[in-house]
Amino acid sequence: MRTLIENLNFAFTVDKNDTVLRNASVVVENDRIADIGAAGDVASRHKGKSFDKVIDGTMLGICPGFVDSHVHLSETLSRAVFPDNLNTRAWVFHWAKPFYAHITEEDEYWGALLGITEMLRCGTTCFLDMGSQYDPGIVIRAMDKTGIRGITGRHAADNRPSELPRGWTEEMAEHHFFPDAQTALKVLEENVLRYNNTLDGRARCWVNIEGKEPCSLELHVGAVALAEKLGVGTTYHLATSIEEAKVCESKYGCWPITRVDNAGGIRKNLVIAHGAAVSDEEVKLLAERGASVAFCPCSSFKLGKGATSIGKYPEMVRAGVKVGLGTDGVSAAGNMNLMRQMLVVAGMFKDARLKPDIFTARDALRAATIEGARALMWDDEIGSLEIGKKADFILFDLDHVEWTPFYDPLQALVFSASTASITQTWVDGKAVYVDGKVQGVDEAGIRRKARELAAAAVVRAGLHEEDVETTTTLYDEGN
Repeated sequence: MRTLIENLNFAFTVDKNDTVLRNASVVVENDRIADIGAAGDVASRHKGKSFDKVIDGTMLGICPGFVDSHVHLSETLSRAVFPDNLNTRAWVFHWAKPFYAHITEEDEYWGALLGITEMLRCGTTCFLDMGSQYDPGIVIRAMDKTGIRGITGRHAADNRPSELPRGWTEEMAEHHFFPDAQTALKVLEENVLRYNNTLDGRARCWVNIEGKEPCSLELHVGAVALAEKLGVGTTYHLATSIEEAKVCESKYGCWPITRVDNAGGIRKNLVIAHGAAVSDEEVKLLAERGASVAFCPCSSFKLGKGATSIGKYPEMVRAGVKVGLGTDGVSAAGNMNLMRQMLVVAGMFKDARLKPDIFTARDALRAATIEGARALMWDDEIGSLEIGKKADFILFDLDHVEWTPFYDPLQALVFSASTASITQTWVDGKAVYVDGKVQGVDEAGIRRKARELAAAAVVRAGLHEEDVETTTTLYDEGN
């Protein structure tokens, strides 16, 4: 299958020079980009050749597909359930855990389908999911139906509280908390061997764990080592808030990243989710180790993680740390819209530091595309529009009020446009969102099912009641 998209108004290549082409054409052959360049040059190179389809790009712009570096597909049915006056630890222990304790495998599947349709509508073509509470195959089935690219895993922890807080269930504790790190790692290895590189390579499986207090130091280090042995990556939550950092310091005499690094657990195949509480020394450490960070701006804003006051994200980028953008989950951030994350991240540090050049639109676009791909160890195939790479991209309708008028497409993309102007999302050389619809699924049916399942899960978890705790001391003492 050969497709020519000709005379595009602009093309963001996000190559090493951040080249922006004007009046460009792209040739897609099967699942790859066969050619990209100035429209006249592409026409000359392909003179006399036939195409199965030709698309007029005169009022279109093209961008690499967005890469979501941190998302919780298991959380999708909890949209707008948790209040916005919680810090991270209370949010996790008294709201998220009870929700996870009461969702079923069916809930996870429909939640994953719903989340993926939202991502495709928002231009996300690849994601790093924290993993299923049950089995990675649940997420991969949803990926199969929708055509998206992504990485998932099996959520795991091994440091169970001695007493289960309200809303947690024994059943959840049994399937979420393994008896020890070695047992957890054995199951995680089985999942990688079973699910990695499935769906013709669109689906990958990593050695993912929850991270932070619910995981022992042995599991943090073991997950990275096992992933290294298997040739995959790992991701876990770490340094997610100042509260977590202070508890870690009081118990171990150092902040979380330093503690894990002292045990040999910070390596180049690790994606740290959030990384809000990071010292200047730890910025250098992350750069030296080659580790990545998935920054979730909207989650930081909602939960008060402190990105604008203590966050070191601009410093990380300058130091050479791979910093991708994530949406987190819909309860943590409210949406799976990376365009919203780009807008926020392109402005928040300018305002907080009173430095308009500290983190620019260029930095935001790179974080949402190529830097995310680098973090996911997939930049050899995705993250930029270059010959030989996968045909994962977004087409924007420029005959839209958000793009009328514009001069600099980068400024318009980050500060003016929204997902409303996305007209097509392509993955693996196929238009998987087009004509206002995600292809291959009944979106209205998915939404109906999600509303039904979500309402029941919230009641089962007791999160509709008035007296759910909003503060916590769990894990403050002991191991």
